[in-house]
Amino acid sequence: MSATSRLRAYREKRDFSRTPEPKGGPSGRLGMPRFVVQKHQATTLHYDFRLQVGSVMKSWSVPKGPSLDPTVKRLAVATEDHPLEYQTFEGVIPEGEYGAGTVIVWDAGTFQDITEHDGRPVPLEQGLRHGHVAVWLKGKKLKGGFALTRWRRGKQDAWLLVKMQDAESVPGRDLARTEPRSVRTDRTLEDVARLARRAARQRQ
Repeated sequence: MSATSRLRAYREKRDFSRTPEPKGGPSGRLGMPRFVVQKHQATTLHYDFRLQVGSVMKSWSVPKGPSLDPTVKRLAVATEDHPLEYQTFEGVIPEGEYGAGTVIVWDAGTFQDITEHDGRPVPLEQGLRHGHVAVWLKGKKLKGGFALTRWRRGKQDAWLLVKMQDAESVPGRDLARTEPRSVRTDRTLEDVARLARRAARQRQ
């Protein structure tokens, strides 16, 4: 399936004459695949966990954010594919637009696919179809193995995001609370919202 087809749902939900989000174009996969976690203050605060799969970013909404504690299971609701250009998006989605609110790049980096099925390595896309993927993250905040397992399908495609037990595990560590800033700009959600309000006043 082409990137254009995969991004249809993403584009249909947005008015790109109003939102600063990238529309996305034909992009090839270069080097190590990337991941990003975006902290998003919309109607409710959540974290968008995205993995580069081919020419798009597969995406999940994680209400409480990723954890480094292997005993903690985080709900992760699958959402529409996003363009590769979304990896660096940071800004304010205006009122009335889908996902209205402030977004920062909470973490980012590369990852290695370590997905297995029946004890054998399988490509990430195959793992997604089977409902289980595992990745080794090399981010600034998130490091080591993480597993995504489909929990249930229905009105929502619900998965569980869990830190795998390894040298990067930190029991009891709540990164969402202790590490609030963007790894891209070192800004908080409040900083980005304030800068957007200032820019809007200057344009008036």
